[in-house]
Amino acid sequence: MQPKIMMKKKSISASKASLVLFLCQMISALDVPLDSKLLEELSQPPTITQQSPKDYIVDPRENIVIQCEAKGKPPPSFSWTRNGTHFDIDKDAQVTMKPNSGTLVINIMNGGKAEAYEGVYQCTARNERGAAISNNIVIRPSRSPLWTKEKLEPNQVREGDSLVLHCRPPVGLPPPIIFWMDNAFQRLPQSERVSQGLNGDLYFSNVQPEDTREDYICYARFNHTQTIQQKQPISVKVFSMDSLNDTIAANLSDTDIYGARPVTERQPVLLTPTGSTSTKVELRGNVLLLECIAAGLPTPVIRWIKEGGELPANRTFFENFKKTLKITDVSEADSGNYKCIARNTLGSAHHVISVTVKAAPYWITAPRNLVLSPGEDGTLICRANGNPKPSISWLANGVPIAIAPEDPSRKVDGDTIIFSQVQERSSAVYQCNASNEYGYLLANAFVNVLAEPPRILTPANKLYQVIADSPALLDCAYFGSPKPEIEWFKGVKGSILRGSEYIFHDNGTLEIPVAQKDSTGAYTCVARNKLGKIQNEVQLEIKDPTVIIKQPEYKVIQRYGQVSFECIIKHDSTLLPTVIWLKDNDELPDDERFLVGKDNLTIMNVTDKDDGTYTCIVNTTLDSVSASAVLTVVAAPPTPAVIYARPNPPFDLELTGQLERSVELSWIPGDENNSPITNFVIEYEDGLHEPGVWHYQTEVPGTQTTVQLKLSPYVNYSFRVIAVNEIGRSQPSEPSEQYLTKSANPDENPSNVQGIGSEPDNLVITWESLKGFQSNGPGLQYKVSWRQKDVDDEWTSVIVANVSKYIVSGTPTFVPYEIKVQALNDLGYAPEPSEVIGHSGEDLPMVAPGNVQVHVINSTLAKVHWDPVPLKTVRGHLQGYKVYYWKVQSLSRRSRRHVEKKILTFRGNKTFGMLPGLEPYSTYKLNVRVANGKGEGPASPDKVFRTPEGVPSSPSFLKITNPTLDSLTLEWGSPTHPNGVLTSYILKFQPINNTHELGPLVEIRIPANESSLILKNLNYSTRYKFYFNAQTSVGSGNQITEEAVTIMDEAGILHPAVGAGKGYSETLFATSPVMHTVRPTFYKVQPLYPRIRNVTTAAAETYANISWEYEGPDHAHFYVEYGVAGSKEDWKKEIVNGSRSFFVLKGLTPGTAYKVRVGAEGLSGFRSSEDVFETGPAMASRQVDIATQGWFIGLMCAVALLILILLIVCFIRRNKGGKYPVKEKEDAHADPEIQPMKEDDGTFGEYSDAEDHKPLKKGSRTPSDRTVKKEDSDDSLVDYGEGVNGQFNEDGSFIGQYSGKKEKEPAEGNESSEAPSPVNAMNSFV
Repeated sequence: MQPKIMMKKKSISASKASLVLFLCQMISALDVPLDSKLLEELSQPPTITQQSPKDYIVDPRENIVIQCEAKGKPPPSFSWTRNGTHFDIDKDAQVTMKPNSGTLVINIMNGGKAEAYEGVYQCTARNERGAAISNNIVIRPSRSPLWTKEKLEPNQVREGDSLVLHCRPPVGLPPPIIFWMDNAFQRLPQSERVSQGLNGDLYFSNVQPEDTREDYICYARFNHTQTIQQKQPISVKVFSMDSLNDTIAANLSDTDIYGARPVTERQPVLLTPTGSTSTKVELRGNVLLLECIAAGLPTPVIRWIKEGGELPANRTFFENFKKTLKITDVSEADSGNYKCIARNTLGSAHHVISVTVKAAPYWITAPRNLVLSPGEDGTLICRANGNPKPSISWLANGVPIAIAPEDPSRKVDGDTIIFSQVQERSSAVYQCNASNEYGYLLANAFVNVLAEPPRILTPANKLYQVIADSPALLDCAYFGSPKPEIEWFKGVKGSILRGSEYIFHDNGTLEIPVAQKDSTGAYTCVARNKLGKIQNEVQLEIKDPTVIIKQPEYKVIQRYGQVSFECIIKHDSTLLPTVIWLKDNDELPDDERFLVGKDNLTIMNVTDKDDGTYTCIVNTTLDSVSASAVLTVVAAPPTPAVIYARPNPPFDLELTGQLERSVELSWIPGDENNSPITNFVIEYEDGLHEPGVWHYQTEVPGTQTTVQLKLSPYVNYSFRVIAVNEIGRSQPSEPSEQYLTKSANPDENPSNVQGIGSEPDNLVITWESLKGFQSNGPGLQYKVSWRQKDVDDEWTSVIVANVSKYIVSGTPTFVPYEIKVQALNDLGYAPEPSEVIGHSGEDLPMVAPGNVQVHVINSTLAKVHWDPVPLKTVRGHLQGYKVYYWKVQSLSRRSRRHVEKKILTFRGNKTFGMLPGLEPYSTYKLNVRVANGKGEGPASPDKVFRTPEGVPSSPSFLKITNPTLDSLTLEWGSPTHPNGVLTSYILKFQPINNTHELGPLVEIRIPANESSLILKNLNYSTRYKFYFNAQTSVGSGNQITEEAVTIMDEAGILHPAVGAGKGYSETLFATSPVMHTVRPTFYKVQPLYPRIRNVTTAAAETYANISWEYEGPDHAHFYVEYGVAGSKEDWKKEIVNGSRSFFVLKGLTPGTAYKVRVGAEGLSGFRSSEDVFETGPAMASRQVDIATQGWFIGLMCAVALLILILLIVCFIRRNKGGKYPVKEKEDAHADPEIQPMKEDDGTFGEYSDAEDHKPLKKGSRTPSDRTVKKEDSDDSLVDYGEGVNGQFNEDGSFIGQYSGKKEKEPAEGNESSEAPSPVNAMNSFV
C-alpha cells in the first residue's frame, strides 16, 4: 500500500523531508543496566505494573478488589476516578485503599451493596516525574436470576417427527452454561439424532418411542456465583404407529376404515438456522462458532465447506456430531461464506452463513519507555491496526496532549511523538489510545531525562583467569547520561588499546581473542562523559594448558593376567588437577581388582568383562583434557597355540579420480593375524578446520580394498584406514596425501534454531553453528532474521560473525516471533532457511488465582479448588499452579513448633488438587500461585481450614506393676498423637492357662483423665493378657498389649476364691469413685454391602484366637488364611465350620509374626483387610504345678494306702467264700476325690451355673502329660460350646456359656470307667 500512496503524491513538503532526515539521524536511547543498587538511585516516572481487567465482573457476595499497582522513583501516589469524575474514597466508609498501593477494596460483606458500586473506574499513579493511568475498568456485579415461571404443556409427538424443547434460560451476567439432565441428575444422552444447540435448546431430528419420558430438565449454571437454576421438567410422549393403530381399532367398527399412516421417511429440513442464508460477525482472535441442526428421517448427516476456499488447517474443529463448526483464533482471512449441508438417503438441505471478521485494535508497535540524557533526541511510536482502522490519540500525564502543558522539545505527528534537545523538565508519562467501535488499547510509555556522571558497575580489581590461546573477556559494565565513552589501557601508565588483536564490545567488554602469556597484567577501563570521568582496574592471569604427555595405549591381555594404563600429565603449577578414570564412559566397577595410582590404572586378575575402552580425564578449574585406550581380553592359547590378534594396519594408501565432490581411495591390507578381516573403517582429517582430529567417514567389507568417497567443499582431506577382525581393530594406517576441495556456497543452514527470551524485553536467538567442513568456503557468517508473528511487519535482518547467538533487545514481553537463520560465506548464501517460532522473554505472572476454595475430605486429606488466571496475565509458558500450605496449630495440643511450609505443584492449567498427609484436628493455611518459566506470580489470600478429628495413636506406654495374689496395677501414658479430644480408654484382658488357651475377654471403659488402674480379685499365679487403646469421638486407635502374672500362693492356700472356676471373680478392678464399669452399647447398622471388619487376634506361644465381625447376607461360610508376615509363600487356608465368627489357629511357631485375613466362600474377592500378630516367645510356665507340692503328694500316698488295704480286705473276704457288697459300700461312702467331675470343676473355660450338676462329658479332661488327644481336639472354638451359646460380640470378645463337647458314641473297651485324675483336674484350672 505504501508505494502506491507515494506515487500518487507529486512531491513531499520540506517539513516532511526534514522529518525523515531527522528520524534517520536519531540517537538511540539509553539502556539502563539491571543493577539493583543503580535502579534504587535513579529517578523514574510511574509505571503501571498490575491492574484489574477492563471488563471486571465481580461476585456480589464478596468484597470488590480493584487492582492498581505501580512502581516509580520516588514511589507514586494514587487517585481514582469513577464515571469520569474524581472518586473521593475518604468519604465512603466501605472503600479503603491498600497501603503503598493503589488497589481499592470495597467492603461488600459488611453491609455494602455491589450494585451501588457499578461504574467505570480509572487509576492514576503520579510522582514528580509524571503520571501513568490504568485502563477504564468497568465494574459489574454478576447476576444469576431465577427462571420465570411458565406453564409447560406436555409434548405429544408422533414417532419419526422432529421436536425442539426450548430452554429459554434467564439472562445472567455472565451468560450461564446450559445442560440437560433428568430427575436422577444424569445427563441426557446425545447423539447425531438428539443434540443441544448453542442457544441451549434440545433438538430431535426425529423422535423414537424411547424418547418418551417426563423429566427433560434444562439446567443453567452460573459459574461466577456457583449457582444452578433449574427449569420445570418437560414431558414428552411419543406415539408409535402400532399403538396408534391399536387405539383406533379399539374405537372403530369393522365397517369403518381405520389405520394410521406408517412412519414415513423425510428428506432433511434445517431446524436452525432458518431460511437459506444468514450473517455472522466475529472479532479477530475470537472463536467462531457456526451451527446447523436438521430434521429428517433417516437422521441427516452434516457437512461443512467454505465457498471459494478451504477450511483453515489446524484451527478447524467439528463439535456436537459435526453440527457445530469451530474455528479458533479467527482473522480477517477467515471472512467468507460457509455452507452447511444436511443429507440423508432422500435428499439434502443447505444453508449459507456469511461471516465477517472485524477486529478490535491490536498493537503493531506499542510505545516503549525512553531514557534520554539532556540535549538528546528520541521518538515514541504508537502503531495499531484493527477493522475498522483505529484512531490514535495521545495524552501526557493522563491529560489530552492538546490541553497538556506545552513542551518545546515535543512534536506530535500522528502516531509518533518526536523529541529534540530534551531537558530534565521534559520527563513525563505519555499515553497512547488506539480505539475503534470494537474496543480500545491504552499504553503508558515514559520519557525519563537523566543527567548522570559515569558509573562503572564491574567490581574493582576483579581477577580473570584464562588458559593460554583461549579468548579472554574483561568486563566493564557502565552507566551514565549522556552515554559515556569507554577506553581501555594496559598497566597504570600504558597507552590506549587499539588494533585488530582486541575487540571492543558496546557493553564495555574488552575481548582478547587469543590470550598469550604476555597478556597477563592489569587492565584499566575508563568511562567519561561531559559530567565526569571514572576508571576501574581488573587483573588478567594466563595459565598454561593441561596436557597429557603420556597417554594410555591399546592393550591385549590374556585372561587372569595384569594390565596397566599410564596417564602422565603436565599442568600449570597454580592449578590443582583431578584425574578420573572411566570404563566405557561410565564409572569404574566397584571392584578391588582396579587400583588407581597417581599416574596409572592397574587391573589385577583380568576377566572377560574387563574388555572395553578406558578413559583418563584430567580436570582443572579452567580446562579439561582426556585420552582413551582399548583393552582386549583374549583366552590363554594352548601349547602349541595359534596366535590370534588384531590385524596389522593397512598400508600404501592412494588417491585417484579427484573430483570436486568425490575421490577414490585404495589401500593394501596388512596381515590378518589368523583372524579374517571382516571390514575396513575409513576416517578423515580436516587439516584446514580441525587438524589432528579424525572423523568417521564410512566402512566397507573386508574383501574390498577401494572405495569411492563423497567429499564436501573447502576441506583439506587426509584419509586413513583401520582393519577390523573378530579380535578387534588394527592400529590406523599412515595418512594418505592431502586433497583440498574447492569452495562453494553453503549447502545447509544452522540447525536447532530457537528463540527464547532471557529477559522480559529481549529475544535470544540461538542455533547450532555449522562445523568447519560444512562452511563450504571461507568467511562463514549467518544472516539472522526475525519479525513479530501475526503482525503485518517486515523482516528485520542482521549479519553476524561465526557465532551461535544473537540478542534482540526492546521486544514486548512474551510475544511470538518468526525466526530464521541463513548461512553464507564469501561465495554466497545457503538455500532459504525454514522459519521457526520463538517467544520473547517471560515476565512474572501478574495476578494470583482467585476463588480459592478448600474442601476437607477427611482428617488427613483436603481438596483445594481455584479459578485459573487469564492466560494473558501469565506472561509466559504456563508451568502450572503451586499450592503453599502449612499447619498453623494443632487443636489437641497447645505447643507450637516451627512452621514448615509445604509446596505441591500441579502441572498445566489445573484448577484443583489434593493435599495429602495432613494432621487430624489441626488448623492449616494455604495460598495458590501461578508459575511460568520466569517464576511465580503473587500469592492468593491465605485460606484457613481445619481438619476434623481422627482416631488417636496408641497409648505411649502401658506398664503393669505391683503384682499381688489377686491384683495388678496398670499405668499408662496418653497417646503421642491424640488427633482429637480423648473420650475414654478401653481395657480388655483375659487369662491364659498352662496349655496356652485364652479365657473369656473382659472389657473395661476408663475415663480419659485417668492414668492408672488397680485390677483386684484376680486368680493367684495366673497369667493375664491385656489389650489397651484410646478413643476419640471418631473411633478407637491402635492398641498395645502386655502380659502379667499374679504372684503364687506362698501361704499354701488350698481353696480358690469364689468364682475361681470361672477364671475370674465378679469384682475386677478398683478405681476412683467417678469410675464405673459400663458395658458399651452397640448398634447394628444394616450394611450397604457384605463386609468383614474388626478382625481381632489374641496370640499365645503356639496358637492364636481369631475373631471378626460380619455384615451381610446370612448363612455365609468363612475361611481363615494365614502365613508368616513378610514371606512370599502362599497363604495357608483353614475352613471354619458353620457360620461362626471366631477360629483358633494352632501349631504356630513361638516368637513369629504372622499375617491373617478372613474371607467368605462363594463371594469372589470378598475378604477382610490383613492383620498382623506375633506369637509369644517360648518360655517355661510360671504357674504352680500342684503335683509337686508336698501336701498333695502326702494326700495321694494316703489314698493309695487306703485303696491297698481295701483290696487286701476284699481278697481275704472273697477267699473265705463270703459275699462283700462292694458296690453298695462305694455308693454309701463315696470319696469326693474320685467322684465324676461336675461342669464347674472341669477344664478351663468349661463352666456352668451353680445349679447345673451334669457330669463332665467324655473326652473333656486333659491328660496328665498336659497334651490333648487328637480325637479330643478340633480347629474351632465352637467345639467348646453347643448351638448358638458360643459366639463373639462386636468387639471380638467371646460371650456366652462354655460347655463340654457333645457326647460321642460309646467306644469299645472300658474307657468310660477310668477315674479322673485329681492332678489333671487341678491343672485344668490354670
